[in-house]
Amino acid sequence: MDSILVKGGGALNGEIPIAGAKNACLTLMPATLLSDEPLTLTNAPRLSDIRTMTELLGSLGAEVTKLQDGQVLAMSSHDLSTHRAEYDIVRKMRASILVLGPLLARHGQAEVSLPGGCAIGARPVDLHLRGLEALGAELELKDGYVHAEARGGLKGAEFEFPFVSVGATENILMAATLAKGTTVLRNAAREPEIVDLAQCLRKMGAQIEGEGTDTITIQGVERLHGATHPVVTDRIELGTYMLAPAITGGTVECLGGRMDLVAAFAEKLDAAGVSVEETARGLKVSRKNGRISGVDVTTEPFPGFPTDLQAQMMALLCTADGVSVLEEKIFENRFMHAPELTRMGAQIEVHGGTATVTGVERLKGAPVMATDLRASVSLILAALAAEGETVVSRVYHLDRGYERVEEKLGACGAHIERISS
Repeated sequence: MDSILVKGGGALNGEIPIAGAKNACLTLMPATLLSDEPLTLTNAPRLSDIRTMTELLGSLGAEVTKLQDGQVLAMSSHDLSTHRAEYDIVRKMRASILVLGPLLARHGQAEVSLPGGCAIGARPVDLHLRGLEALGAELELKDGYVHAEARGGLKGAEFEFPFVSVGATENILMAATLAKGTTVLRNAAREPEIVDLAQCLRKMGAQIEGEGTDTITIQGVERLHGATHPVVTDRIELGTYMLAPAITGGTVECLGGRMDLVAAFAEKLDAAGVSVEETARGLKVSRKNGRISGVDVTTEPFPGFPTDLQAQMMALLCTADGVSVLEEKIFENRFMHAPELTRMGAQIEVHGGTATVTGVERLKGAPVMATDLRASVSLILAALAAEGETVVSRVYHLDRGYERVEEKLGACGAHIERISS
């Protein structure tokens, strides 16, 4: 099992290219199931989660060909062999549930195992199921599988999410594109990944209005056709690398970065004493002067502060001047990185969904263990600023969401290497 060795203490300077969004790509890939014509995605990230979704689509009979070193995915679902998504693949990744809506919409039936993924809370799929039932699906949970059927096809309906859910919005949005009549989704998620999906589906012939707002209207069509679509920039990778010069010092330009993707996050960085400047090529980030100041953070659905940047922000605040309070409102059990940061000398107290961080002058290198995807990169960020060496183990989590971390950070002067066991 691989580990990452980091020798901390040096400032970072240079450029980091930001990849296409993992969460967007994992949503766009199942959209191929909605059409018998090819769907091509450009700017695809090269990650283990993408390989898992490729494996899942292949198990259904879809063809996925990787071009240009994996940054282009050419997909075709003209001849599916099964409507059953098996547990052995689905258990690896929660996003696997996103094949349910497209399979059901186009083929009228689907069997999908209940999914797995990072251990950061229950994250139930009940909203996915309730939304599909509103569209006329008949569902049964049996032997760990969702058995879904839509005799005569899905039918448009109005559905209001009791709370905002990105995954459920994506699943029901895809299903509704082929439903008969009009579907209105209220209290829908507003994330950039939702907007990206809607733009891709529109290229395929879907009739969608309102993406990026809390009300999305879909007029169902008889069929969708092929398209080519670039995956949107990964706002979580962008935010992560914006924190690298903030925590170490120096100046890093994040190529392809857009302020509209990380506005709430950038506001908190500004309050903490970090400059974020828009350039012709992306976003340039550096400390304004001296030590970072403590700030309070509350995670919220987009356009609020992203839960997927909470762990990384905590790493920054561990060395801030003053006390910071981080409140996690999206997922329970998402402070598992706190004990590992404490091993490096951080002062953190966790009570339920709130973590209080009292900044220290300096973190110290230590052996630490990644507990989930975002926690793993938070430990690497902390290690960049720590005194001495840090070894981060269980980095298979990291490979699910960040491509070539050592290469990108190393190009800016970080002393970082992968240790293969």
